[in-house]
Order: sequence, then C-alpha cells, then structure tokens
Amino acid sequence: MTSEAAHPTHSARLGLLQICAAGFLWGTGGLVVTVLHEKDGLGAMTTSAWRMLIAAAALVAVTAVVRRLGSLATTFRAQPVVVIAVGCCTAVYQGLYFLAVLAVGVSVATVVSLGLAPVLAAGWEHARAGTRPGRRELAVLAAALVGLVLVSVASAGHGGPGDAPLLGLLLATASGATYAATTVLGHHLARDVDPLALTTCATSVGVVVLAPFLLVAAVGSGPVVSTRPEGLLLLLYLGVFTLALSYGLLYAGLRTTSGSAATVATLVEPLSAAALAVVLLDERLTAPAVVGGALILAAVVGIRPREVPPAPT
Repeated sequence: MTSEAAHPTHSARLGLLQICAAGFLWGTGGLVVTVLHEKDGLGAMTTSAWRMLIAAAALVAVTAVVRRLGSLATTFRAQPVVVIAVGCCTAVYQGLYFLAVLAVGVSVATVVSLGLAPVLAAGWEHARAGTRPGRRELAVLAAALVGLVLVSVASAGHGGPGDAPLLGLLLATASGATYAATTVLGHHLARDVDPLALTTCATSVGVVVLAPFLLVAAVGSGPVVSTRPEGLLLLLYLGVFTLALSYGLLYAGLRTTSGSAATVATLVEPLSAAALAVVLLDERLTAPAVVGGALILAAVVGIRPREVPPAPT
C-alpha cells in the first residue's frame, strides 16, 4: 500500500492545495493579457497561441531533462481520444477566456467563467452517477444563477475596459462550460497517467489547435509578437507559469480530487484576478456586480467536495 493510499485525507488536502496554487497563477493571466493588448496590440488568440507554444516547449524540455520522454507516447496511447479532447478544450477555454477579458474586463470575465464551471461539473457528476441533488445543492445552484444574473445586468452597462459587455458575457459563459469539461475529463485521465506527461501531451495538442492564429496574424496587419523586452518576458511568464506550471499542478491535484472539488479550489483565481484588476487596472465593480460575484463564490464554496481515493501507482 502506498503512503497516499494510507492517508487519503492528507492526499486530498495536498491535491486541493496544488489546485489552489494553479488557480492563483491563472488569476494573474488575465491581467498580463490585458497589458499585452494595450501595450503591444496583441490579440487574445495570438497571445493564447504564444502562451501554449511557450508552455509546450518548456514542458518538453523538462520532460527530456528528467528523462521521461517515453511517458509521452505511453500517455497518448493510453487514451488518445481523451488526451486530444483535453488538449482541445484547454486551448478553446483559454482563448474564449482571453477574448472575454478584452470584451468585458478581467473581473467579470473571471467571475462568470470560474463561477459557472463548478456548477456544471457538479451537475455532470450527478448525472453520471444517477443521483439527485439535495436541498443544499439546489440552494447552491439557485445562488449561482442569481449571481450570474446580477453580474450580467451590472456588466451590461459597465463593461470595464472592454467595449462589448454582452459578447464578453457570452464568451465567458462558453469558457466556463469548456473549463468544466476540461476538468471533468482531466480528472479521470490524471488518475491513470503521469501528470507531467499529461500536461505535456495536452499542451502539445493545444499548440496544434491555436497555431493557425499565429499564421493569421503573420499574414495580416496586426502584430505577431511583442517587440518590447518587457512584453517578451510577460509572454514567457504566461507560458511557463500560467500554463505549464499551473496545469501541471492541476493534473497532479486531480489525482486525489474530484472534478467539482477542483473547480471549487480554483476559486482562488477570480479572487486574485479581481483584486489585481481593481488595484492595477482601475476597474470598477458596481454594487450588483459585487453582490452577484459574492453569490457565485458562495455557491461554489457551498458545493460539498467529495474525497476521491488516490490513483494506483
């Protein structure tokens, strides 16, 4: 019996801490994307493509250094369809999120995207298990829906730095749904394969999905990459820390944490993102937006996480 199997509670807590750390790193991503857009004119999808490409290069390099390149082929052969789906969902989720950030602002985009995902993930788990939610969970769902309505109404007239609040809300909602799918799929896959190999494979698939946007930017009139040293460092930070490291932490944590509990833990992201946006970007949150965001966060926290036995090693 492994030490993780002997101490499931300790493993579950460690998994939640790993996912919280990932959420904190994600919370800085929207701010960086906004700065790159304002200072260098980089579009959301162009930035997403660079982020994925840099992350994939860093992950392959790390995998080679630790001499685990063989695990990449093993991981892909284990469940190729799921690996491809996780990679595609990761690319789509982050692209939609960054587009939402530019359209409606960091705070609203993050709260809607991350607030919706746990509700969807929990609903999927109930549907898959054939169970019905209790009163507590119905109250959680009601609070989340009311919160989303309040945030939507508030952002319709106060879009922050963006100029398309309603479009931003739709993009953020689609991002949240895709993120929920990514977490549910990643949870089941992470329990059977190496987290580093899974992160590298999924990110490599994401590169293939987003690479066309770099080609479009290259043949178009818009900038392809930052020409400022600070901008290049921000792109490097996006790829290495907010994707390669953060998703490695996510998949490591998902080995002992359920999908719905994982989305609860990543609640650190909207909290850190909203604080940074208010302090550094002068975004203003109206009272309805604050109340709505609080209801969403309360709803997500109210989901009772279930401990998951660790994957066999």
